Amino acid sequence: MPTQPSLTLQRRINAKPAKIYAAWTEPSQIVKWMHPYNNDVIHAEMDVRVGGRFRIVMRTPEGEEREVSGVYQEVVPDEKLVYTWTWRSTPERESRVTFTLRREGEGDGERTLLTLKHEQFADEAARDSHEGGWNQVLDGLARQFA
Repeated sequence: MPTQPSLTLQRRINAKPAKIYAAWTEPSQIVKWMHPYNNDVIHAEMDVRVGGRFRIVMRTPEGEEREVSGVYQEVVPDEKLVYTWTWRSTPERESRVTFTLRREGEGDGERTLLTLKHEQFADEAARDSHEGGWNQVLDGLARQFA
């Protein structure tokens, strides 16, 4: 069986892991900085526990609504999240995201290495599209803490 495409991205962010984890897992925060391809998050629900679900609804600049959801498979507060990732438009294409945070430095120089691994894409086109979106998401998150 051929290997399914995946991607891994990293960012160093000038904030403690707890602050980044909160920005990633609290709906009131995610709407402020998550804007892949100039989409706006117009609704977010997150039940951050193993077996809990999340749902994010985005609106494109053209006014189209897109929805992604998933189930948390592993939750380690301020360190790691593993969850499924499924677009409502393509429910047969479930993939998996692993989000990890590692503290670097001390005191005023403390920052976090964020690693995002997205696996089990249906094809390379899906991976490439997500890579662009995730890079924009991570850039937005880094700007939140710049």
